[in-house]
Amino acid sequence: MIALQATWTPERVEQLKSYFAAGLSCRDIAVNIGVSRNAVIGKLSRLNLTRTTPEERRARRKKSAGRAAPAPTTKQQFRMLQEVYEQADDAPIVSTNNCSLFELSEQRCRWPISTPGAEDFCFCGNTPLGGMPYCSGHYRLAYQVGSRQRAMRG
Repeated sequence: MIALQATWTPERVEQLKSYFAAGLSCRDIAVNIGVSRNAVIGKLSRLNLTRTTPEERRARRKKSAGRAAPAPTTKQQFRMLQEVYEQADDAPIVSTNNCSLFELSEQRCRWPISTPGAEDFCFCGNTPLGGMPYCSGHYRLAYQVGSRQRAMRG
């Protein structure tokens, strides 16, 4: 029968603590002790050893929470589409500000004109609706109301 050896002997735990206190990375600690990096991370977590204070972690969470706006819900998307269709007229779409891929930005409609690889290939370039990738005309084409939505509106 094979005897299993414990990964975290008291000597290894003391080494872990001293390397951690010295500021070594988890990878370096793992190499020095002879265990995996994940084993080091797990043991540090179980020992409640962290390099940041609870206040620093809270501040970091608040900072990262304010970065990206949450994705709109399905109901919010539906309302936005309704507004687009109510505002949109059936006038033909005129792309007066055509631009190349390198000129695209959030302030330009990203609707492709022609076929990729063709000499006349470009993007619409008109001013898009707020926070959306397309101008109002191309938005109507991209997001057409299906039969389920028509039933909901009617």
